[in-house]
Amino acid sequence: MNQENSENTQAKAGEAPIIEIIDMHKWFGDFHVLQEINLQVARGERIVICGPSGSGKSTLIRCINRLEEHQRGKIIVDGTELTNDLKNIEKIRAEVGMVFQHFNLFPHLTIVENLTLGPIWVRKTPKKEAEETAMYYLEKVHIAEQAQKYPGQLSGGQQQRVAIARSLCMKPNVMLFDEPTSALDPEMVKEVLDVVISLAQEGMTMLVVSHEMGFAKSVAHRVMFMDYGKIVESNTPVEFFENPQHDRTKLFLSQILD
Repeated sequence: MNQENSENTQAKAGEAPIIEIIDMHKWFGDFHVLQEINLQVARGERIVICGPSGSGKSTLIRCINRLEEHQRGKIIVDGTELTNDLKNIEKIRAEVGMVFQHFNLFPHLTIVENLTLGPIWVRKTPKKEAEETAMYYLEKVHIAEQAQKYPGQLSGGQQQRVAIARSLCMKPNVMLFDEPTSALDPEMVKEVLDVVISLAQEGMTMLVVSHEMGFAKSVAHRVMFMDYGKIVESNTPVEFFENPQHDRTKLFLSQILD
């Protein structure tokens, strides 16, 4: 890790990482999907996770907010360990926003209703305040004029920006993105990545599963490569792309960058 990256991403002296994963394992039946995962994420750090399909990338970030249950090891988010304790799970989910490949918007609700549902029901936010917050974040993702429309009236790129705004309405400390542009037409990719970049510039802690290597180079503090359920390599973007250490990483990069 170079000096600039270290200064940008290391926790301040005495400050615990916002996410800590210790010797974490995950199985689907007999399939050992995640093996010996060890990871610390500092506040404000931006990590892009790449790797071939089936390498465990999406499962890793889904474990961080208990959409998938790990069977061994520890996951600690902002001082709270993720266990079977429902209070702990709810506390972590309140702090961790997630954006999926597919937008998962309620088709029968307007855009603003999609955004206010969580704050009103989960955080018990008054409706007027929730609507003001929703409009603030719709402005932030440059889609406020669509507030009274329904998801089916929007393009894929617009729907994904709505999904990002919906997560932000819960005011999370961490954002997880699971290949947020993979379901989009190519011309819509940039509009979504621009929103993610703006969040990065504001200091949001982010883990992003993505094959958008240009995005990784420009935004990430660290790029992680996974294969067969393991973190094979993790480094600054400059070192990762210009001086990969592992043969498997080199092969992967040669296939996606050519």
